[in-house]
Amino acid sequence: MNKAILILLVLTALAFTACVPSKDLIYLQKTGDSESNNAINPVMSKPYRVQINDVLSIRLKALDPALVEMFNVAETSSGGMETEQSLYFSGYTVDDHGNIRMPVLGELNVLGFTLEEIRTTIEKKLLAEYFNKEANIFVNVKLGGLRYTVNGEIGSPGTKTLFQDKVNVMEAIANSGDITITGNRKEVTIIRQYPHGTEMHAIDLTDSSVMQSPYYYLQPNDYIYIKPLRQKSWGTGTTGISSLSTIITLISLVTTTIVLLNR
Repeated sequence: MNKAILILLVLTALAFTACVPSKDLIYLQKTGDSESNNAINPVMSKPYRVQINDVLSIRLKALDPALVEMFNVAETSSGGMETEQSLYFSGYTVDDHGNIRMPVLGELNVLGFTLEEIRTTIEKKLLAEYFNKEANIFVNVKLGGLRYTVNGEIGSPGTKTLFQDKVNVMEAIANSGDITITGNRKEVTIIRQYPHGTEMHAIDLTDSSVMQSPYYYLQPNDYIYIKPLRQKSWGTGTTGISSLSTIITLISLVTTTIVLLNR
């Protein structure tokens, strides 16, 4: 019987070890000195520079709307709002050479430029080649939505598009149904495209200092991968109740085995 008790104790310890601690499920916890964590320094994010396959929304306004009609994407049925589908067909896609094609201006290289730099370039070229100052043109350049992909231990995996200027990783995860209980919040991988190639970056979402990370805010076409915790591969319970069920099952199994061996 001593061996049976020892086996039960070992199995119980293993079952409780398999539980997911609550500290692994809480986002943005304070670490170190609590006073120093009260104020988080703002992230000094650099302006986004346009890359290949980005879709730009370029809209022009003037005193006479007919003058700029050819530059603007077609109106949609959703209250005149641009959608991801309308931008795909009517927006300005950056080709493999970093160019977009615009009426009158023709090929325009935008690779590596910020949205403000592109706006200024278009405005200057139009004033020099097509309009005069009396037309009072107004140029607005934006990304055609911030597109990203989430996969792994997430409630709703897949590719999403948010029509916002800035999206942080917490917003992206919330928009995808949150990380599952077996997802590793301490090692979230951001796969990001750069002109020189692809890089992988790991961030810890349980640490409040992640808000100071240069990878906290997403860039277009980012890929977010949520790794599973070891508890999932072990196949044991992830909560107290499920662990208790596992323990009861193990106890029943051991008891049955002992009874059969002693016959």
